[in-house]
This record gives sequence, structure tokens and C-alpha cells, in this order.
Amino acid sequence: MNTFPILHTERLHLRELVADDAPVLFEIYRNAEAMRWFGIDPMTELAQAHALIATFSHWRTQPNPGTRWGLEHDGRLLGSCGLFKWNRSWNSCSLACELAPSAWGNGLMSEALHAMLEWGFAQMQLHRVEALVHPRNSACQALLGRLGFTQEGMLREAGFWGGRYQDLQIFSLLCHEYSVVGFGLKARRTSGRHTESR
Repeated sequence: MNTFPILHTERLHLRELVADDAPVLFEIYRNAEAMRWFGIDPMTELAQAHALIATFSHWRTQPNPGTRWGLEHDGRLLGSCGLFKWNRSWNSCSLACELAPSAWGNGLMSEALHAMLEWGFAQMQLHRVEALVHPRNSACQALLGRLGFTQEGMLREAGFWGGRYQDLQIFSLLCHEYSVVGFGLKARRTSGRHTESR
């Protein structure tokens, strides 16, 4: 993966996360409520946020690469979303996202994921996108449902955080299902000096 794919929606600017974003990311990841069902324990040190941003950057150089976008609204970073574990042979990958509690309930993550999925299906030629969700994370379940995802089953004790093993639901979305749902935010992809309008 070469130039970072910058995306735009009506309200959001989806861009690469940089070191200067660490303090904001730390505030999100240290929030116990925001991390309750996320799959990791809350951060305790700013250095962890710096390390996470470095990890996201490293994703793009892996054999099965991934991309993590920072979600910027009115010049403020509110969270991130990403596609990772890209299996080029199977044309599949996984989805993950998080949003600051102050931005919950405004449809911003739905808007971001629409743009990201459009880009993934078109530019990565994905056939399948997966997401793992805690059974008690009803907000995320509803979000995925609106995007057209289907719950396939339960992975028993597949995660570990909060001092215990956690069950996880697996959801998936296929390319033709997304097309049938008919989403179209006309997200714009900007790579260097080149801009595409879709």
C-alpha cells in the first residue's frame, strides 16, 4: 500500500494518524466506558497511545496490510476506524473502530464506516469484511446492522480483557450485500495531488 488514502464525507475528514494525535487518542483509550467492550484494557500511559499509532502505521507495510483512519470533525480528532488483516487471496479483511463518548449518538461513525467500506470494496476489491463484537455491545450491533452486516455466530471466549475471557459475536458483510443495500456517500479519495469523486 503506497500513498495514504484520505477520505472525505459530508462531515468528516478521514486521514492518517500521526504522533501529534497521541494525547487525544490517549484520552479516548483511557476512558473505561469507551473501552468497555473494545477488547483491550484502558490505557494508563501516553506512551501507549504513541505505540498504538506506530502500530497502525506499521500495518501498511505488512504482508497482509491494513489501514487505520483518524476521524476528524471540525478540526478535532474524535476517534478512528480501520480495515486490517487483509487476506489478498481471499479478498477479505476485518473492521475495527472507536469513537470518543462525547461524539456518540450523532451518526458520525456510521458516516465514517460507509466511506471506509466503499473504499475497501472498490479499491481493495474486498469480497468480505468481518467484525467481532461483544454480545452486550448493543450500540455496535445496531451500527453494523444498519450497514448491512449479518451476525454469523458466537466465538466462545475468543477475547481476553478485564481479567476474564470474553465471548465475541462475529458479523460479516459481503460486497454484493453492500451494493444491494444501496449506500452512497460519494466519499472522495485524495492521494497526494490526485482526487477522485465517486
